[in-house]
Amino acid sequence: MNLHPLRRMAVAMSLFFAAATSHAGPEWNLPAQPFQIFGNSYYVGVKGLSSVLITSPAGHVLLDGALPASAPLIAANIRALGFKVEDVKFILTSHDHDDHAGGVEELRRLSGATVLASPATAASLRRGRVGKDDPQLADLTPFPAVAKVGEVGDGEVVKLGPLAVTALYTPGHTPGGTSWTWRSCEQDRCVDIVFADSINPISSDGFKFTTNTSYPSIVTDFERSYAVLEGTPCDIVVSVHPDFTGLWEKVQSGKPRALLGNGGDCKRYVAQSRAKLAKRLASERAESLK
Repeated sequence: MNLHPLRRMAVAMSLFFAAATSHAGPEWNLPAQPFQIFGNSYYVGVKGLSSVLITSPAGHVLLDGALPASAPLIAANIRALGFKVEDVKFILTSHDHDDHAGGVEELRRLSGATVLASPATAASLRRGRVGKDDPQLADLTPFPAVAKVGEVGDGEVVKLGPLAVTALYTPGHTPGGTSWTWRSCEQDRCVDIVFADSINPISSDGFKFTTNTSYPSIVTDFERSYAVLEGTPCDIVVSVHPDFTGLWEKVQSGKPRALLGNGGDCKRYVAQSRAKLAKRLASERAESLK
């Protein structure tokens, strides 16, 4: 692999820190070439974990930090595109698992950016670990606590110069899960982009979606999140795990503007989760009758 010296250093650092990321598969943190999504929006994440940079003359917004070991790779990708990490003014977060929040503190330190999250996620970021109501609690790895975290409300718009990024609460996978949406333009064409948080209905062994007491609203939260994502304008979707919405297959197709869908990509993302949740609930109910 012929990498720029900065990227070679970033890869070496990511391998050094990889042992601390038991929640993640090692393939998730493989380096990925950054690329333009549309207009002023760029993919700067790693192979299995998304991070998106939205740029402007007033400064930039970064979404998610992936694993602790991903931070140097994300920083190197930002620089490879010709942007400065120090120009990132906001880091917006999806949820509080180590594979999405683990690199946030290092990226905050490098950039001096303000970190924003939903109240539930913000509390976890400050602790460096999830709350007791997380469905995957038993399987999760602590991550570097974030020194300073601000909170955003559902539907709140984060503004930076010409940028306006809207928080959409999408709980279920975690109690504080948040997706983000904004518009990017090229000449006279503008599109709606959604950075979609995980809506994967999974849990640690022993957690029941139908009868648990630690997160009793989990099913209604999933249904609420489905409605939010189905009702959100969605020309391009980038899910926090890029494979969830077929990002790499689209990019590798070689088609011009391969990520531009017909507005139905968020609905398809929801349909996959809804079917999985229905199967999970049916299985638990059948088990309870035995």
